[in-house]
Amino acid sequence: MSKSSSVYLYGKKGFSFVIQEEKNNLPKWTESNLKKTQTIKKLVCGGGFHFLVWKKPNKLEFYEKGNKKRKYQLPKNETIKDIASSHHTYQILTESGKVWSLADKNHSNEVPLLDADQSTFEKIRPVTFFEEKKLFVNSLVMSSGSGYYLCNGGQLYASGSNARVSLGFGKCSGNQTMPVYVQDKVSKIFSGLSTLNFFFITSKPDLLYACGRSEILTVSSSLRHSILITNKGQTFGCGYWRFNGNGDKKNIFTLIPQLKEKKAVQLAIGRRRTLVLTDQNELYGWGFDKNLYPTDESNQNNQYPSKISLPSFFTNYLDSKDMIQIASGSYSSFLYLDFKNILSKDLRILFETKKFCDCEIGTLGNQIPVHKKIIECRTKLTIDQIQNKLFVEKSINKEQTLNFLKWIYYDEISDLEKLEQTFNLLELTFPPSVDNTLEKDISQLYKDNDSKDFKILVKIDHEDEEDEEEKEKEKVNYEEIPVHKFILYARSGLFREMFDNINEKDNLNQVQDYTNKSIESLEILIKYFYTNSIELTADQDPELIVDELSDAVEYYQLNDQCNLENQLNIIKKQYDLN
Repeated sequence: MSKSSSVYLYGKKGFSFVIQEEKNNLPKWTESNLKKTQTIKKLVCGGGFHFLVWKKPNKLEFYEKGNKKRKYQLPKNETIKDIASSHHTYQILTESGKVWSLADKNHSNEVPLLDADQSTFEKIRPVTFFEEKKLFVNSLVMSSGSGYYLCNGGQLYASGSNARVSLGFGKCSGNQTMPVYVQDKVSKIFSGLSTLNFFFITSKPDLLYACGRSEILTVSSSLRHSILITNKGQTFGCGYWRFNGNGDKKNIFTLIPQLKEKKAVQLAIGRRRTLVLTDQNELYGWGFDKNLYPTDESNQNNQYPSKISLPSFFTNYLDSKDMIQIASGSYSSFLYLDFKNILSKDLRILFETKKFCDCEIGTLGNQIPVHKKIIECRTKLTIDQIQNKLFVEKSINKEQTLNFLKWIYYDEISDLEKLEQTFNLLELTFPPSVDNTLEKDISQLYKDNDSKDFKILVKIDHEDEEDEEEKEKEKVNYEEIPVHKFILYARSGLFREMFDNINEKDNLNQVQDYTNKSIESLEILIKYFYTNSIELTADQDPELIVDELSDAVEYYQLNDQCNLENQLNIIKKQYDLN
């Protein structure tokens, strides 16, 4: 990882590093050979050529100069809550309120709360100070050789380098940890790259110490400038003229004109450059030096924010449910995608279990079971066409086939170059258009009633029948809801358990629903399985639907509880049901 490159991280279920290279004064995006296969929760840059990747729920990987050096895993009963970094230290906060440390012993004079036996990034160790004091740590921030820790009861502690008594607890030497006196109860803490840049928001009322009043979303700083974003998305800067976003020296926070009409949601600062992300997933940057920052044109006025275009293979997999995450270090900047698409996680289950596969693709001895309708809806080609183009005209190997199928089922790109080659063989456009997303393709299957191979039977009550004897004599009637077995298997734990415990030789193709819910609610839920959205018609009772679907989350054992609850909350607001 050289100083002349800006490294971007593209992530989903898998991710790969992408390096910006200068050619004719314009960036060219190329993929490096680093590939991983798990979801990224957060990436944190240290002060040198290293960074730490957090993978759910308690796994970490350490990289130095672009190469993975080692893996770490916390005890099973510990779940990571947040990570912060100094130049040569990473500290990990867990949900239990404990703090853990990864540090470079060679720079122990810059490392707060470093145990004496800590070796160079080799082991992850608990920090014992807070346990001894019986303190529960709610949040932590770190800067150059220093750290702040907000504990239970609003108590604030600081440790590490106290150069120029900047930590707020008077003169002291060494890496002592001491309480910091703040007049009002502290509610949030922020830090920048410099020891001199720590910020507190207190309960009276969102007062940013030393910087004035504002409803602050986040604030960060570098050696020469500070940037903050308010809760309304406005971006303010102060400090050195080349880096504060305003183009002239500002000793107080001033609104940055170029971002006045934009709603900022994220902020990342390196030594000389700043990234701001808007709610529309637009990326703006400024303060960069030649060859050290991605830009779309040779920008001589680099002290002002300019929009940064992202590579097409990155943006084609981004929709309204996804969120770009940004990070910045001394010599590199990172982007990665936080994918909210629960459908892809469910279909991964289907792909891995191979349940209800109805055909195969591949060559003799390397056939892979697949679901015909999923393959055809994703590619707009028939299985026969795919088989002919990939394995008759051009024989591709099993690894390349699996690479292609991972994209089909859950949008994972484990090898971008090989995936593009497969698309070319199939005479498909690569990257796929925004209309060719996983959700949009699977939603088309909802309309394909001819291929649905399963029926849910819902009992119809004869409420208008006055004569009880006649009602009992009346033959029980059911209304049928057609659905694909593989959709039920992927989306509902209840049906997954049912199908796993039934012998497929029994050829089960229907089941009675015993929930005593209205057929309207069940139909909406089944459509949701395909589309990830809830839609009501004018003749449906929104209060009844919301009530019944709220119960359905637990009964049908849905994986995407948060997404469904979000949709129900929108309906509640729309119909004033709160």
